[in-house]
Amino acid sequence: MKKLTKLILGLSAVLVLTAFAQTQTTKSLKIGDKAPQINQEVEDTSGRTLTLSGVAGDKGLLVMFSCNTCPWVAKWEDRYNGLAALTEANDIGMIALNPNERIRNRGESMEDMRKRAQKQDYDFPYALDENHVIADAFGATRTPEIFLFDENLTLVYHGAIDDNANDANSVESTYAEDAINQLVSGTEINTKETRSLGCTIKRTK
Repeated sequence: MKKLTKLILGLSAVLVLTAFAQTQTTKSLKIGDKAPQINQEVEDTSGRTLTLSGVAGDKGLLVMFSCNTCPWVAKWEDRYNGLAALTEANDIGMIALNPNERIRNRGESMEDMRKRAQKQDYDFPYALDENHVIADAFGATRTPEIFLFDENLTLVYHGAIDDNANDANSVESTYAEDAINQLVSGTEINTKETRSLGCTIKRTK
């Protein structure tokens, strides 16, 4: 009887863990999909209320999921302002969103975001994705993670910034930069998807 009880408890635990894992999975946008939640209001570190449609430029929109506490963000962060300069020069809007709702009180609050943006001299909006609503709609799973949309807000690139988080001087493939340049030049984007390396988004559910 005791063995049967242990077996039942063990199976119950497996089912609970499986159900939890299923709630944590998200379906990512595919190349060619339209940007969702474009009118969802978010607050950035300057106190402005923004929407993705409002941030988008005439040539497109770059959405980056980022945060304050991930070491992978710290590795790639020295390339953020370069992307901001490139997108601005090409009339593409750029915004970074922080979806780490589960640990807001452990380094991911708006005040923490303000300090991060000031310290790193962010030259782009850094906004709080409250309850990870936009991250869920995009199917984002990591920080950092890039989604590049064209002028019709159709996804044309998704993935990593480049191929070397540890050393910007040793980068061989500048995925996001190449996608931006190819987008604005009207040529085919050679690499449309890459693997996003980073910390998992800390969701509350």
